[in-house]
Formats: sequence, structure tokens, C-alpha cells
Amino acid sequence: MTADMLPHDLSLLTPELMLAGGAMALLMLGIFLKGPGTARLVHLLTIALLLGAGFAALFLTGDNGQAFNGVFVLDPLAKYAKVAIALTAAFALLVALPYLESEKLSKIEFPVLFALAVTGMVIMVSANDLITMYMGIELQSLALYVLAAFNRDSLRASESGLKYFVLGALASGLLLYGASLIYGFTGATGFNEIAIAASSEPSIGLIFGMVFVICGLAFKLSASPFHMWTPDVYEGAPTPVTALFATASEMAAIVLLARFLLEPFGGMIDQWRDVIWIIAVLSMGVGAFGALTQQNFKRLMAYSSIGNMGYGLVAIAAASQTGVWALLIFMSLYMISVIGTFSAILAMRTREGQVEQISDLAGLAQTNPGLGWSLTALMFSIGGLPFFVGFFGKFFVVFAAVQSDLIILAVLAVLFSVVSAGYYLRIVKVMWFDPPEVTFVRPAMSIYWVTRVAGWSTLFLLPALGWLVYRAYSVGLQLI
Repeated sequence: MTADMLPHDLSLLTPELMLAGGAMALLMLGIFLKGPGTARLVHLLTIALLLGAGFAALFLTGDNGQAFNGVFVLDPLAKYAKVAIALTAAFALLVALPYLESEKLSKIEFPVLFALAVTGMVIMVSANDLITMYMGIELQSLALYVLAAFNRDSLRASESGLKYFVLGALASGLLLYGASLIYGFTGATGFNEIAIAASSEPSIGLIFGMVFVICGLAFKLSASPFHMWTPDVYEGAPTPVTALFATASEMAAIVLLARFLLEPFGGMIDQWRDVIWIIAVLSMGVGAFGALTQQNFKRLMAYSSIGNMGYGLVAIAAASQTGVWALLIFMSLYMISVIGTFSAILAMRTREGQVEQISDLAGLAQTNPGLGWSLTALMFSIGGLPFFVGFFGKFFVVFAAVQSDLIILAVLAVLFSVVSAGYYLRIVKVMWFDPPEVTFVRPAMSIYWVTRVAGWSTLFLLPALGWLVYRAYSVGLQLI
């Protein structure tokens, strides 16, 4: 790489440089600027940093291209994912502030770790090399390990952080072993070079390496059968951290998986499609039936996340332009509904403290009609009921599967969606038909508005759905 190429390469990494440099600057600011309002100041500045990174990804990165000899790529898929990740993380951090202050957890380290986790996520979606991919995953994971156990006085939080760390180390081992096999049988770590090697007759060692990497990424995606950490970590981690797990982290992992399979291994679809097919069916099944007996709202959302990642894998299994298009639409609409749902969980607060049981929602439609209507719309959307935006996300996924002749997979996706509607409707039934048991205090304005706006968006986004479909389709055309 020549010296005159360095400015061009660095310009492609503008969001990553902003986030990494901004996180370090905010950490130093928090250390040297001591005072009662420092944590709040750092928190608000981090929200601005995340919004700025999303703006930079959309407008300041210049032309598409590859940087540093092809280890980093900026294309429409990466830009789309980075904007979605940055915006979602900013909303998660926005609703986190009143929660942290009420739980006496407001420290400068929390938003800084948030920013570092997002830095890892945006690196993941632009990874064009096995080493870059691993760097992004580990930067995200190390920050999330600490965030999951951030409430040191909570036994549940400590247990969730430890469980996530131990199982995450195992997943990293699987991923690294698979990467070493791929390198051993291709002599390259770059996706471009691997694609050339995989276009010829693939060796059994290369196939094994690919499958091991898929398993490592499936763990980050909380896809079954690598989902065992998800319910406990979702329940034990602070609720804003759980929101980050269920939205931005999932988006980064599934976009990375799509890029990994469709670019370097695009010539080996027959070898990996059956693996993704099985993982998708298992994830949808575990998500649909595992949530039916849950009494804790966050554990229910964990199984919901497992199931919905199965639908994302259905879109990847389609291995087509339509599949990438459907994946981006589905994930975008899903993240809007999920961030609103976790904001609603943060609004479940009584004078005695935070509550998370589904039974605590009894009579919510009578005691708090605004929150009741918003949460009802969000449940309908995530459940995929018609005329809510979540329905169209699942519809396009099924459409992509049918277009690729994956008829059985499409039928199973519809059947599991019908089953999963049962536990979403159970929440609606509790809110509207059970007698009130508790009364929630009025939430902070940030939580109030994020919940309301997300709830309204499940219906009012329908006129804008055409634009979103067009943007996602243009991304799909340029990837495949």
C-alpha cells in the first residue's frame, strides 16, 4: 500500500475511527472531569457520537471500495447495516440513562463500553478478511461480556456475564479453528482470495472449516443449537444491554454471516445451504415452543430473538438477491419493534422498583392505555400479524425462500410463526382482559417517547415501506 492510498483507506473507516477515538476521548473526559454530572455528560455525548457515526457511514465515507489491501470493504450492505446499528444503539443508550440513574448504576464506563461494542459491530459488517472478522467479533464480545455483568451487586447479572464469557470463549475457539482450516486449505485469509480457491472443487477440509466458522457465528447470532446462553443472559443483564443484544448485535452477526457465505463461499452454496437450513428450522422451533411457558418477559424475548433469527437464516438460505433484500427489510423492521418492546419493559416500574414478570402487565390497558396500546402494537408486529410492519418482514423472507424453491422451509417458517403468535397474543390477553394487579409509575420522557414512537411506527411506517424495500433491494443487487 502506497502512502497516497492511506487517506483514501482511512476515509472508508470514518465511522470506525470516530467511534474508537470518541470512546477513548470520552473515557479520558470522564476520568479527568470528576463531578456529580460527569456520568450523565459522558452518556449524552456518547449518544451524539453514535448518531454522528451513523451520519458518517451514510454521508462521509465517500465512494465504495476496499481498504488496506482488501481486508476491509465498504459497500451498500455495510453502509446500510452501520446506519441501522448506530441508530439502534443510540436509542438503546437513550433509554438506558434513566434506568441507570434509578438503579444507581450510572458510571462513565457504561456508555464507553457501549461505544466500543458498536465499534466492533461496524467492523464486523465491513470485514473482508478472516482476521478482520475476528477482530470485530472479539471487540464487540469483550465489551458485551462486561456490560452483561455491569450490575456487580446482582447475582443474576454476574451469572449471566460469566455464562456469556465462558460460552463465548468456546464459540471463539470454534470460529478460530474453522478459520485456521480455511487458511490451511486455501493459503489465504482474505475473502477475495478464498472465493477464488472455493470456486474450484472444494476440499473436505475447506468445508469443515466453513462449518466451524458458521457454528461460531451462529453462537453470536443466538441461533439454535448454539442458543443455550441466550435466555439466562437476556434475563440477568441490565435491560438496556439486553436491548443491544437483541438488536444491533444480532444485525451485525447476521450481516457478517450473510457476507461470509455469499462472498467467499458463494460458489459452495450446495455445501452450506443444508447447514443453514437445519439451523434455521431448529431456531424457529426452539423460539416458537420455548417461549410458550415463560413467565419472565425478558426470557420470553430471548426465545423470540432465537426464533426470529431463524427467519433471518431462511433469507440467507435463499442465497439470492431477493434473500439479501428480504433479510435487510426483516431485520430493520424487527429492530424497530424490539427496541420499542425493551423500552416498554423499562417502563414496567413500580414504586418498589423494576418488575419483569408477564403477570405484572395485568390490566395495563386500563391503568395505562398509552403504554398498553403501544405494547399491543409491538407484540402484533413482532408476531407477524397482518397489517403491521413485522408481517411484511416475514412475508418477504417467505417470498425469498419460495423464489429459491425452498418450499418446505417456507412452509415451516409459516407454521412456526403461527405457533409463536400464541405467546405474543398471551401478553396482549394479560394486558387487556386480566384484572390490574400493579400500577406503574410514569416513566422517564426518553422511555415514554421511544416506546410510543416505536409502537406507532408498526402502523405508520407502512407508507414508507416502499422506500425501505427499494433501498434494501438495491443493496441486494450489489452484493450478489
